[in-house]
Amino acid sequence: MFGSSHRRDFLKLAGLGGIVYAAGLSPAFAAAAGKEFYFVQLSDTHWGFKGPPNPEADNTLKRAVAAVNALKHQPDFIVFTGDLTHTTDDPKERRRRMAEFRDIIAGLQVKDIRFLPGEHDAALDKGEAYQEFFGRPNYTFEHSGIHFIALDNVSDPAGKLGQAQLDWLKADLAQLDKDKPIIVLTHRPLFALYPDWDWTTADGQAAIDLLMPYSNVTVLYGHIHQIHHHDTGHIAHHSAASLIFAQPAPGSQPKRTPPVAWDPAHPFKGLGFREIETEAAARKPELTEWPVA
Repeated sequence: MFGSSHRRDFLKLAGLGGIVYAAGLSPAFAAAAGKEFYFVQLSDTHWGFKGPPNPEADNTLKRAVAAVNALKHQPDFIVFTGDLTHTTDDPKERRRRMAEFRDIIAGLQVKDIRFLPGEHDAALDKGEAYQEFFGRPNYTFEHSGIHFIALDNVSDPAGKLGQAQLDWLKADLAQLDKDKPIIVLTHRPLFALYPDWDWTTADGQAAIDLLMPYSNVTVLYGHIHQIHHHDTGHIAHHSAASLIFAQPAPGSQPKRTPPVAWDPAHPFKGLGFREIETEAAARKPELTEWPVA
């Protein structure tokens, strides 16, 4: 792995399509040689979707797998932030799609892969099928001095975390120093981005309130099928692009649907994945956005 400034130079020299969003790293970053790392976020693959918004739906996830495998330096791990599959009322079909999704992403060179459910995966059966394939929908893990928290705000059909999970979050945070770097992974936005379009978490503010005393928190999420950046106080929230179709900007049209139309002249426009580079001394992760193709 190479340091952040060298990584940006490499992107420029190679002429690659990565777009760096934030380089707000602490001075300690350069001094902490060997401690920086990066991981990849993919979101909203919606395996099983068919329709005009993406006539290449059968191939897009496979293209994303190939694109991640082609990265010059492989990430420490990969996270999928929800809507792995497209919704279906048929429990058998739901499991078939999950099995196909699992088989496709088995082609990733990196085998340390973390998953979160989206409402398409979990809302209709409260996460039953999802847990059969991918395990717990909420969990924590540590990596290179950073505490990761995966929250489930989709298994409840009402789109909320629920008091039991909020109590779990509170107990987990109570064990941490207030300056511990924390990255929260979730599907829906925790803040009220656009409630009329279901772009919120019903009790997300309660989670933000629990996180607020901690000085170094970043939230990565999906759900809205576009890149969006927002701050609640000192907590930064970053949504990721989708791997199936783009959605309109919040409030830019009367209804959320239809999604952004497929452009034959620019196939896969608006679709992509994200690299997140950071380390324990960094105040802000560096985000690099990559196109699917």
